[in-house]
Amino acid sequence: MSSEIAIQVNGLSKCYHIYDKPRDRLLQMLNSKRKYYREFWALRDISFEIHKGETVGILGRNGSGKSTLLQLICGTLNPTEGQIRANGRIAALLELGSGFNPEFTGRENIAMSCALLGLSPDETAARFDEIASFADIGDFIEQPVKTYSSGMYVRLAFAVNIVAQPDIMIVD
Repeated sequence: MSSEIAIQVNGLSKCYHIYDKPRDRLLQMLNSKRKYYREFWALRDISFEIHKGETVGILGRNGSGKSTLLQLICGTLNPTEGQIRANGRIAALLELGSGFNPEFTGRENIAMSCALLGLSPDETAARFDEIASFADIGDFIEQPVKTYSSGMYVRLAFAVNIVAQPDIMIVD
């Protein structure tokens, strides 16, 4: 992969198995010769490249696979077929509620999120004040995030991702 390419996707497909009844999932595990599910292909044979410095938007109807594609790129889902290569650290804001533990305080979620982004505890401590200032949620930083408004929640998540200085930022 060229060093000028940030994300490269080749032949990417994602298939979900749809079971009509909960017991069909168990029956499938017990008898792999018979199909107890319907296939739903969220994505089929997608290929593209995004170069460093480019900004890309993905448009489509509800259910067209936009969020699935972003989750595949971030590594929170595995593809059924194809490959994804990313050149750099990826930070993502995929959906409100993902990534933070609602019982943890803002401070604790900052530490956890920064660790997941690959920052050391020293790097996180050095950036904490900048994250807290950017989020601008005041003393709520010491409260569990389940008490936050949706705006506070998103500001904190965005602050963590921006201050972590990702090479690739994905927002759904």
